[in-house]
Amino acid sequence: MLKIFGSIFNGLMIYTCYEMIQDCRAGKPEGREYFATHYVPMIRHLLAHYVPAQASDVHFVEKTVKALCMPGSRLFESQEPAPERTFVTALRQHLLEAVAANFPEPDIRVDLDALAQALDEMTVLERQAVWMETMRYGTADAARMLRMQAQSVERIRQRAAERLRGVLDQWSSAVLTENGPALASEAASRATAECRPAKDFLDVIDGRMTWRGREEIDSHVRLCWNCLDHFCRLLETTDLLRASSPLPEEELESFRRVLEVPAGKRPLWKRIFAG
Repeated sequence: MLKIFGSIFNGLMIYTCYEMIQDCRAGKPEGREYFATHYVPMIRHLLAHYVPAQASDVHFVEKTVKALCMPGSRLFESQEPAPERTFVTALRQHLLEAVAANFPEPDIRVDLDALAQALDEMTVLERQAVWMETMRYGTADAARMLRMQAQSVERIRQRAAERLRGVLDQWSSAVLTENGPALASEAASRATAECRPAKDFLDVIDGRMTWRGREEIDSHVRLCWNCLDHFCRLLETTDLLRASSPLPEEELESFRRVLEVPAGKRPLWKRIFAG
């Protein structure tokens, strides 16, 4: 009897990211509460990283969270079960689209053709080290995500900078960072039917990919800017999830108000897993 009860109770305790998506699509407050608890900390982190000037504006943060989570948001369009990292990567993309107006125009423009010329002889790992500079990650952060030595990342970036300096009419040390949003948008526009699914990159990140499979992926990614960007975004997401923790109860109440979660006693299993 206890075994049966335990199985039923354990089944009730599970509340997945996929179920949150379904609840948010249906306009249920349970989904919005789970979103606030587990994903507002990530939204804050991403805002602090990509638009630091706006990240300290409480109204701006609340407005962004509401735009991402309320019914009708494109973030919840997918109904297919998928790893949480896939959802967080989509969250990151929708977030950057929502704050795109806050990215300053670059002083010097660089496009993918110029970058491709500069990085022509570089490996996929070296290109990732450079691409993460367009994502505003410094040497130490990029090294952690790529599981490299910081000195190696620095050498790669210095070599890429010298090559890029020779390709452009003008150059500055911030040229890749300033052009990051435009380069990411251009990379997305070059997606093809041959682009690899997120599962392939997650298998590489998690060490589940065979050597032959990794060689096939590298062969494609080296020539595909969209997949290079996608690969780096999943590395970023993996790192973000490792470091993230649920929103403390004392901070949650304001986001319940923002997301119109009604007050009242929640079921025990949702109180446990919301925190």
